[in-house]
Amino acid sequence: MVPKHKIQFFLSLTAVLMLGSTVSCTGFFVNPTLSSLTVGPNPLNLTQSNKQQMTATGTFDDGTTKTLTSGVVWSSSDTTKVSISNSGQVTAVSSGSATVTAQSGTVSGTGTVNVTLGNLTNVVINPTTATINSNGSQTFNALATVQGQSDKVDVSSTASWSSSPSGIVTINNTSQTGAVAIVTTPPSQTTVITITATYNSNGTVFAPTAQLTVTVP
Repeated sequence: MVPKHKIQFFLSLTAVLMLGSTVSCTGFFVNPTLSSLTVGPNPLNLTQSNKQQMTATGTFDDGTTKTLTSGVVWSSSDTTKVSISNSGQVTAVSSGSATVTAQSGTVSGTGTVNVTLGNLTNVVINPTTATINSNGSQTFNALATVQGQSDKVDVSSTASWSSSPSGIVTINNTSQTGAVAIVTTPPSQTTVITITATYNSNGTVFAPTAQLTVTVP
């Protein structure tokens, strides 16, 4: 028969070992730290009045990823174009673009939402013709006619601009006044360039053109 004091010693030693094991397991475990956020879908194209749920995917310092469903603060750079709820649902308010930001603590990520108009009957470029010298630039506007509205809507910022032949001018459509065609490679002779503004409205594609003449001295 094992003496009582030896049984007590054995039980005490076992308890100490179990406690030490518990401390060891929990003491060295560190929760992964959020290192970056990715907002999607990006870019997102929506027709006016439509809605879309955005997602914020976190990447952690241990290489794991997770879709964050709580603890994220959502915001929009321009609520007159795109509004967003506390849960990350965006609403396309009016034609244009806005940056949507998801933030968790000090980590944030962004995405772009482009709002296009529905019920369009036509899109034109203004002016339809223009002439500049080899060091110049020209502003064009893409103007949309919406069914039931008398005033045209400027959709320059959300149209896709191109030029042909390419390589002579670059087109910047981030300006508030319209798309600016800037001569970047002056031609050796006077050249007529076709400027195209492509606009997709609910699957209907409009592609009006304008003529830009670049002269040389």
